[in-house]
Amino acid sequence: MTDRHDYYEVLGVSRDADAATLKKAYRKLALELHPDRNPGNHEAEARFKQASEAYQVLSDPEKRELYDRYGHDGPRGVGGGFSNVSDIFSAFSDIFGDMFGQAGRAGGRGADVETQVELTLLEAATGVQKDIKVRRRGPCHVCRGSGAAPGSGRERCPQCRGRGQVVHSQGFLMISTTCPMCHGEGEVVRSPCSNCQGSGAEVIEETLQVAIPAGVEDGSTLRLSGRGEVSQRGRSGNLYVVIRVAPEERFERDGADLHTELSITFPQAALGVTLPVTLLDGKPADVQVEPGAQPGDRLVLRGKGLPRLQERGTGDLIVHLKLVVPTSLTDEQEQHLRAFAAAGGEKIEPPEEKGGFFRKKKRV
Repeated sequence: MTDRHDYYEVLGVSRDADAATLKKAYRKLALELHPDRNPGNHEAEARFKQASEAYQVLSDPEKRELYDRYGHDGPRGVGGGFSNVSDIFSAFSDIFGDMFGQAGRAGGRGADVETQVELTLLEAATGVQKDIKVRRRGPCHVCRGSGAAPGSGRERCPQCRGRGQVVHSQGFLMISTTCPMCHGEGEVVRSPCSNCQGSGAEVIEETLQVAIPAGVEDGSTLRLSGRGEVSQRGRSGNLYVVIRVAPEERFERDGADLHTELSITFPQAALGVTLPVTLLDGKPADVQVEPGAQPGDRLVLRGKGLPRLQERGTGDLIVHLKLVVPTSLTDEQEQHLRAFAAAGGEKIEPPEEKGGFFRKKKRV
């Protein structure tokens, strides 16, 4: 490379950085500048090559010592630099394999695809089969993924003789790099398919049926292996289905537990009562409100929540009591309520205006 920045500055590390720090810094830069994430961005590609060259030198103890002593000219005698991005993928296959699931290397797995599916809370509770439409690059229907025109086929690469790698000398070393003709595939197409222009893939739209297990939460992800995009060698990536669970007005979810409110009157709270509460599936269930219940008390219906995903058992339905105070009273109700207060030693004077507050509000 002609732009000779300090290798330590390129990676953003100190001059005494250890091997783990170097690798971590390079992985971060490679993830940010990877060509697949910056298509057509020549500046990002140049920085990607620069970071790779810096890591190639600093991760090798011998080259690093020469660089520290003599600068950029030091490591040249033992090999350094890359001719293209494929060389970088080949040299650091362990790193790119970890980061991109082999997709960064020639002939690797195809790109992953992500889509979303929306469920109701009831569907999340019971599990459901959902049809989802997916657009992705799949095998070409004309050449069946070979990339070759009908009647022809793929041939062994004449430059690397099918190995996918070429060997050349650099100083006194023999360096193996990705073949520039076949890009590591070991095969070439002489007569490309007219439908896919030799790529072996085309954009397809298909409907897939996905089985969503009971108990999934909002933001959960399901992986469908091999349902992503196809690579030039026919290896498909994965399809990731992100679950979105729509809010339910009557319930609030907390993991496998559900919370809901039950409105009660003062007499019901004071005397106790059995009241129905509606479950998630719409069915009623009775709850017993004990005498003297207080606003905010919780009643627990065991096993009436959601299934615990990948665990045994079911969550609970937690009923929160909400005291409802009437906004108006009849004359008879007001009379009895004042008598109740007086029996308890309370003396509540009526409003000064004739007819009392409640009756006035009622007339309005």
